Amino acid sequence: MTSRRVLFLCSRNRLRSPTAEQVFRAWPGLEVDSAGLAEDAEVVLTAEQLDWAELIMVMEASHRRRLHARHRTRLKGKRVICLDIPDIYAFMQPELVELLLKKAGPLLR
Repeated sequence: MTSRRVLFLCSRNRLRSPTAEQVFRAWPGLEVDSAGLAEDAEVVLTAEQLDWAELIMVMEASHRRRLHARHRTRLKGKRVICLDIPDIYAFMQPELVELLLKKAGPLLR
């Protein structure tokens, strides 16, 4: 069975996307990574990550717009899904984990 490669993106890769990476890391059939779109992100998004990913999940519509504005050609043939998760949660906060499982989980099964 081949794994699906999923990339989670938020602004600074400190709270939401690293939580998503942690939550879905142990799921069978998934390889996951995370990055941020801001210049001061913990892990700044790279072209290699975009090329690697089959599915990209962003936390907010503004992330999708920024991603498309900067990397349109690298996104050809890739699915970009907006989870609509606001930047109000701490890393691994139970409510954030629950929201990620509810919104992203069914798309990753």
